[in-house]
Amino acid sequence: MYDSGNHPSVLFKPGYKIWLEKEGGVQGDGFFQLLEHIEQKGTITAAAQAMQMSYRAAWGKIRAAEKQWHISLVTTRVGGETGGGARLTPGAIDLLHRFGKFRREVDAEIAKIFADNFYS
Repeated sequence: MYDSGNHPSVLFKPGYKIWLEKEGGVQGDGFFQLLEHIEQKGTITAAAQAMQMSYRAAWGKIRAAEKQWHISLVTTRVGGETGGGARLTPGAIDLLHRFGKFRREVDAEIAKIFADNFYS
């Protein structure tokens, strides 16, 4: 129950989820965090470890998104003397950056709407 005698920010905060849909494929924050880790760490293994998931689960999420969205997201190179790795495709980098910008703008608007409704 809302207590008008207390400051609402102590009692409430907004919660919400955001995702992108395309032809039955749905991907949200977790998927984009996985892509971000691949971009930063350079391997699917390291990205999966950072997300506390198996390599197989991470690779499965990537392949499912590629199939559903008809877009190549990750390229890999086999190990050897220089070691293996993974890189995001230019399309994946663009998608990741656009989702990040979209997410920040949504966060700001929701914070404003929340303040307008609970602080006034």
